[in-house]
Amino acid sequence: MKYLPRFASLLLVLASLRATDVPAPAPAPPTDWIDPDTGHRVIRLSREPGTASLYFHQNAYSVDGKKLVVTAPGGISTINLETHAIDLVVPAPRTEDRTQRVNILVTGRQSGDIYYTRNRAVFATNLDTHATHEVAKLPADVDGTNITINADESLIVGIGVDKEGKAEPRALPHDGPPGGLEGRWAQGLPMVLFTINLATGEVKKIYHEHDWTNHLQCSPTDPTLIMFCHEGPWHYNDRTWLIRTDGTGLTKVHPRTMDGEIAGHEFFGADGKTVWYDLQTPRSQVYWLAGYNVATGERTWYNHARSEWSVHYNVSPDGTLFAGDGGGPNSVGSSDTTGLKFDPPSNGQWIYLFRPEMTRYHALPAQQPGLIRAGVFRAEKLVNLAQHNYSLEPNLTFTPDMKWIIFRSNMHGATHVYAVEIAKTPAVPAK
Repeated sequence: MKYLPRFASLLLVLASLRATDVPAPAPAPPTDWIDPDTGHRVIRLSREPGTASLYFHQNAYSVDGKKLVVTAPGGISTINLETHAIDLVVPAPRTEDRTQRVNILVTGRQSGDIYYTRNRAVFATNLDTHATHEVAKLPADVDGTNITINADESLIVGIGVDKEGKAEPRALPHDGPPGGLEGRWAQGLPMVLFTINLATGEVKKIYHEHDWTNHLQCSPTDPTLIMFCHEGPWHYNDRTWLIRTDGTGLTKVHPRTMDGEIAGHEFFGADGKTVWYDLQTPRSQVYWLAGYNVATGERTWYNHARSEWSVHYNVSPDGTLFAGDGGGPNSVGSSDTTGLKFDPPSNGQWIYLFRPEMTRYHALPAQQPGLIRAGVFRAEKLVNLAQHNYSLEPNLTFTPDMKWIIFRSNMHGATHVYAVEIAKTPAVPAK
């Protein structure tokens, strides 16, 4: 009984605690609001914290354009863009074995099935029926594969380290130990680009190199066209390349012309005719979104302000509008070519809509071949991302009906998927 007074004192202390002394649970993010800084309507589409949209160049939409594919801790789901109903299509494996983790690839452009990898195999699941089948095994002699599917879903295309090859390390253009992107670039690992025929299972290694091969994409319309990049510090590399699925037609998309020039985060337009990419001439000085016509080689560059530089850009399905997701305090637009931070900061933390305009000055017809067609972006701010932490890339895409832009954000704390309406909501007159 000698402990009773001490126990009673503890009860009195606990009883004296006010409700305000106990941390309240974080409020749920809003589901529907008008951004006060832009006048555009924003909707939270996801419900489970940690839900994210796909990478900006991964096709995330059903064939009919009505469903959006997202990832979440619970697995791969679709969100109905009309009703906002959420359907869990591929549940996350309940296992501690990381080899069982689901890695989403792309939504098939013909079947509409979602492709993903698990335990070194590629699977496809129907978005409506959830019927699932194994598509192919990944080759055992390729490590860390970066996988996608071509336009007609006849081939798996992949990049990885060729276990049968030998590294060719390279020197860095400065003193000191390599690290980060530079260190990975300097390793000169034996990389291989391969295909797997989905009808026969045949594996073909179509291209070998010792650059850091990455950022794999297939044309949305041409089943034979592949795009990849030379990853690493962008100012070291001619980054963006095209190649055919039989290994022919290797093409450098953007030859650099000045020291410090960078180009990257390349993506296809929806019609497959143009490759678009972020271009800076040189880094942190002059900003463009540049386009390369795959068939003709013609080039179109759109200039924009430093504050409108975006981690990723995208283009509408009909090619008439562009968008960008802005940049954070440590973005490439926040400092000059020497690394000095701008004061005040010059980064713009917004979801931007860009309307392209061509310049009024044009060459005579006989002078046009080989010249770059220059234009400018007229920017409109859609969503204020001042509270967004850019360690999470927003990765925006246009919906197939071109009425909304989808992006992911942590602006309210947890990661969620949002949609902003491109048309501005009419102001309600005061009563």
